[in-house]
Amino acid sequence: MAGDNNVARAHGRATELAPDLGRLGSRLVGTWELSGDVRGKVTYEWMEGGCFLIQGVDLRHQDGRRITGIEVIGHERPFGAEPSEEVKSRFYSNTGATLDFVYELEGDTMTIWAGERYAPVYFRGTFGDDGDTLTGAWHYPDGGGYGATYTRVG
Repeated sequence: MAGDNNVARAHGRATELAPDLGRLGSRLVGTWELSGDVRGKVTYEWMEGGCFLIQGVDLRHQDGRRITGIEVIGHERPFGAEPSEEVKSRFYSNTGATLDFVYELEGDTMTIWAGERYAPVYFRGTFGDDGDTLTGAWHYPDGGGYGATYTRVG
């Protein structure tokens, strides 16, 4: 029915998975153990409907701080609008932080910018040949940052 399609658009339901989000999800879905300057586990799974990836985080930084939270990753689609061009996310942490990111996957390289594309704070990592490792680092404009290796365990 034509009315059903209008209702679906008004509520922002996707009729098919965005290709860039699908490629990102095919690389990330599963459980990963992190080692390096940060340790712990992250889990990526599809939200029902396939429009968003959900990341669950339980990490401990080298300074001992424990960070837990969830991140919702996908294309923004405000009420009645078209989806954003970029894959964006918002992370909600146990510390009360709400952090926005932009994701990009080009070949085997994943970049996550803090805030907006090309921001000075970003993560860049490369997937191994088997797809079950991701090695990279967060970079800060003052030269700081931290490295991590993700290993898929499930």
